[in-house]
Amino acid sequence: MEDKLLKELQKKLEAEKILLEKDLSKFADKDKKISYDYDTRFPELDVATRPLASDENAAEIESYANLLAIEHALELRLKEVEEALEKIKKNDGSYGKCEQCHKEIELERLKANPAAKICLKCANQKNN
Repeated sequence: MEDKLLKELQKKLEAEKILLEKDLSKFADKDKKISYDYDTRFPELDVATRPLASDENAAEIESYANLLAIEHALELRLKEVEEALEKIKKNDGSYGKCEQCHKEIELERLKANPAAKICLKCANQKNN
């Protein structure tokens, strides 16, 4: 892969990493012990001063449950982006190679998803 394209893909990955971390930080705290892990902040339910606010409490808990799913999806994507950046950093030719068949991942696929781990052929086989 030519250096210019590799740098372009690296910049895309770095920009996506920043956006993912920013999005996660809006509702979750980074776990200092586990890489790629964030912990969604649980709402503070003040039952003592708002005992009749059970509808509000239920809504906050539902919102929390929804954020857990979003957190998980963003964490998975962040991990994929970080792994792709690590492959680029290693500079050992592993970036852009399919993890299943070990052939080159199509450039169009990498441009659309710079964190792609498998080629289109393997992805289609996996989905069938």
